[in-house]
Amino acid sequence: MLKEDYQKKVIPEMKKEFGYKNDLAVPKIEKVVVNTGIGRILLNTDPSQREKTIEEISSDLALITGQKPLITKSKKSISAFKLRKGMPVGLKVTLRRSRMFDFLDRLINIVIPRMRDFQGIPRKSIDKNGNLTLGIKEHIIFPEIQPEKSKRIFGLEITIVTSAKTREEAIRLFELIGFPLAKE
Repeated sequence: MLKEDYQKKVIPEMKKEFGYKNDLAVPKIEKVVVNTGIGRILLNTDPSQREKTIEEISSDLALITGQKPLITKSKKSISAFKLRKGMPVGLKVTLRRSRMFDFLDRLINIVIPRMRDFQGIPRKSIDKNGNLTLGIKEHIIFPEIQPEKSKRIFGLEITIVTSAKTREEAIRLFELIGFPLAKE
């Protein structure tokens, strides 16, 4: 649905506004990266329960994204954080093609309207390369997650990577796709 809107509405509008001659020159969304940090959760967990905790968070993230997450491990030891080299510190999922469009469709139409005290996505969340990064405090706002069954509530970071050359192109792309950007 979102992909069809992109092809039928966004591409012609972007070509008209920015003067692109070819459809392939129009900026597009390349991938969506969803990640969460689990280091703090694991520190407060009994060592015998850590593997089970990682599995629970991983299954929730898999339900949200439709893809099994990759466990990211620490690259070096940091004693102040009680961190050892090779310890699991996060989970990440990279979505492309149809899964990416399905996830974005759910994010725009279902999840963002369910956010508490939502005033629009701040435009400063879009960096100079045209990538949008969103932080979600509670993963239970996704409809796939049943709050009563979820033992731990964790936050997510969603990065939407575009092929836009400038920040202005990216802002217009996100507006046309349907992201509720805050007014300046």
